[in-house]
Amino acid sequence: MQSKVLGSTLIIAGTTIGAGMLALPIASAGIGFGTSLLLMVGLWALMAYTALLMVELHQYADHSATLHTLAKQILGKKGKYIASFAMLFLFYALCAAYIAGGGGQFAERLEMVFGLSLSSTTATVVFTLIVALTVTVGTHAVDKLNRVLFTIKLIAMGSVLFLLAPNVTQGYLTSLPLQQGLIVAAIPVVFTSFGFHGSIPAIVNYLKGDTASLRKAIIIGSSLPLVIYVFWQLVTLGVVQQQTLVENSGLSNLISLLSSTVHVERLATIIGVFADLALVTSFLGVSLGLFEYLRDLGRKASADTSTDSAFAHRALAALITFLPPLCFALFYPQGFIMALGYAAIALAILAIFLPTVMVAKTRKAKLEQAQSSTHYQTGGGQIALYAAMSVGLVIVIAQLLVSFHVLPSLG
Repeated sequence: MQSKVLGSTLIIAGTTIGAGMLALPIASAGIGFGTSLLLMVGLWALMAYTALLMVELHQYADHSATLHTLAKQILGKKGKYIASFAMLFLFYALCAAYIAGGGGQFAERLEMVFGLSLSSTTATVVFTLIVALTVTVGTHAVDKLNRVLFTIKLIAMGSVLFLLAPNVTQGYLTSLPLQQGLIVAAIPVVFTSFGFHGSIPAIVNYLKGDTASLRKAIIIGSSLPLVIYVFWQLVTLGVVQQQTLVENSGLSNLISLLSSTVHVERLATIIGVFADLALVTSFLGVSLGLFEYLRDLGRKASADTSTDSAFAHRALAALITFLPPLCFALFYPQGFIMALGYAAIALAILAIFLPTVMVAKTRKAKLEQAQSSTHYQTGGGQIALYAAMSVGLVIVIAQLLVSFHVLPSLG
């Protein structure tokens, strides 16, 4: 069991640490290190708490139950539809963010390594096609490729932290928020970077619903990204002046600033490799989840199980998976931060509103039936549930205010 707990912990950490990490310095540029640290700790605590609520809920269903199953069982068909809509919204928003961020990176890498000069549009389409073909081939292909890329990503990330750390200037870390509105605008992006709740049903199934093991995996697995994010914020916000970061927003500009500020040979290449792999590994995982979900829907809707039909279903699922986010990325090539912000709305529904509402309903039902059960119950009582819902509401409102230009946009 210890081996499975370790594996589950690493899955949670690996799911959390992705392309959202690249957005943190961009979102935090205008608010300073101290404020971003408070935001990260607060939102980590919120996400760890709602993940433990999911563990509480899974006690009342089979350990193989998905979020849709739980939502239907506790909240009825409406709950299932809300969960399905939020899941699709989240997947599409994340895919759009990764294509928007990855297309520009891909163009730069082709020019740097092979001397090929492609337009931003062409590079974005080619980048999407490569990932789409890999995902369409199947999970086995994604798994093999992802293992190699994830290993290189960890080495590159460690190298970046090691090379940037000696150049941190303490004065840069004491910068205060440039304006209060930027703090609220940063909340949805920081929140999205702590999302791992989509992997909880698989972890519950893997650990056979063992509550003690699940609690350990979730607390440690979600804490590792927090520690890594703190170091990442230290070495990014600490080597570039706040005003310079704000004036040069965007993923490509962040990488250029970090590499030009610190005069270390090959640093630009290492940072570029890390950023590329963070985007690609996240994109592969999310697009595979969306592809399999859509393919499953198509398979249930069709009675034809022939080989030709199976190929047609895969091709159609791939088209529906990649075309909408690709169109977004082509219309909004600088939409990396924007799409991550929209993803926060769907993530708030999946990771905050659904778990809190379902737990409130199951606890009320248990109380009405006067059951004395030894089932695990997450601490905090009703106050913690309402507090989590309130923060979820703040996240959604913050993103809507950014969308309607009431609050300043980031990146």
